[in-house]
Amino acid sequence: MYKHILFAAELNETKSYIEDKVTQLQELTQAKLSVIHVVEPIPNAYYAGVYGTMPGLDPIDSIGTTRALAERAKEILQPLAKRFNILEQDLHIPIGHISGEVFAFAEKENVDLIITGSHGVHGLQLLLGSTCNAILHGAKCDVLAVRYPE
Repeated sequence: MYKHILFAAELNETKSYIEDKVTQLQELTQAKLSVIHVVEPIPNAYYAGVYGTMPGLDPIDSIGTTRALAERAKEILQPLAKRFNILEQDLHIPIGHISGEVFAFAEKENVDLIITGSHGVHGLQLLLGSTCNAILHGAKCDVLAVRYPE
């Protein structure tokens, strides 16, 4: 049985459909639940639609912009953490390459199941291949790809 489940959340995935699947598996297994959302360090213009407009940011200051995006992601995901009834320390928002950060967290924290949406579009992954596909083929533990209803 699973002992530690990691939900790899994209901001557009925090809808009840995938949340229900995560909740059902966590309740069934009584596993610890962690949520991760990785912020990719790319220009502010890309994130405007997902994170909302962020006035006052200098697009040239990529480090400051990336940190601000991580803070904004945390604000957006805190209600999800409350719905999952997890502590803030179980909500992780690293900055880096999505699959690499997910794999590093999963290995460090002994995750035995990663749950992800099956068709998220995030960053340049749209051009380079699916994040879900990268997680499916690179994870050292079980992966559940939740397909969204059409």
